[in-house]
Amino acid sequence: MGQPRRNQISLEATPYYHLVSRCVRRQFLCGKDSLTGQDYSHRREWIKARLAHLVDVFAIDLCAYAVLSNHYHLVVRVNESDARALKPREVIQRWLRIFRGPAWMHEFVSAGESATPHPAMRLMIEGYRSRLMSISWFMRCLNEPIARRANHEDGVTGHFWQGRYRSQALADEGALLAAMTYVDLNPLRAGMVDRPEAGRDCSAVQRFKQAATGTDKASGPVIMPFSGTDLGMAAGDLPGEKFEYLELLDWTGRHMTKPGVPVIAAEMPPIAERLGLAARGLVEFVTGQTRYRQAVLGDAVRLPGLARQLGRRYVRGYRSAAGLFLETSDNLNASPG
Repeated sequence: MGQPRRNQISLEATPYYHLVSRCVRRQFLCGKDSLTGQDYSHRREWIKARLAHLVDVFAIDLCAYAVLSNHYHLVVRVNESDARALKPREVIQRWLRIFRGPAWMHEFVSAGESATPHPAMRLMIEGYRSRLMSISWFMRCLNEPIARRANHEDGVTGHFWQGRYRSQALADEGALLAAMTYVDLNPLRAGMVDRPEAGRDCSAVQRFKQAATGTDKASGPVIMPFSGTDLGMAAGDLPGEKFEYLELLDWTGRHMTKPGVPVIAAEMPPIAERLGLAARGLVEFVTGQTRYRQAVLGDAVRLPGLARQLGRRYVRGYRSAAGLFLETSDNLNASPG
């Protein structure tokens, strides 16, 4: 039985989440259907364009993304501080970039900076502010237009996406980097490309281009930069250097393309060592040899506290998730169930 969203998403616990949405019956509705020969690959551009627009509107930052033939992955950060800093007029202006909105919104925006909302209007504006940092509203605004457009193109009605999106909380820097690597190597794992930078519809391509050109500009949705330090989540950016992350992608990708090669911990890139990721656990996670389907992924030391913040008694998959991290192996005997 699925968990309610309030038990899967808690900004007090973590602002970082791994999200997955699949096409109905896992059909190739965003790629080339091998059975019918129909090519739907152009719909990936729809998803990327819509994603770029929403990232610019919502107070939600994009860490990584990958659009495949029948599903897509996102790693996002809810930027609550940016949402709280928006002026009432800015909140409404952003909302009107997505929805038509009632007449009072347009009147309030047209009145200019001098307009002061009355108390009842302030309550409504705060509601829209909350929506701008809501993952549920973000995913709704991403999936619904794509579904309507695809159904119109096919001349059909009904579901395009397979139920609700799946959410996985990322409790710490190690979980964040592991999830980003998993997402960025999706095209390689699916056999669509022979190296991480050869893909088209994923953030890894943008990061390789940014590194090659020496600029943070690249075509596609705006993705979060790396902080250049180990502060990462505390500093508001991704932890580590961008070149170290590319080394992490290349190193892990080599083990996927050559599964017979033994995993040597000494070859771990510096960023993985600093984050405490276990070499073997990381490779098994990213290559799909071991699947971590629980709703929360993170260092086992932090999982009990995170469970309490999410309103749960415990986190399922505690022991299996712990295998992804170096520091947890000695703590398993003391872990709850």
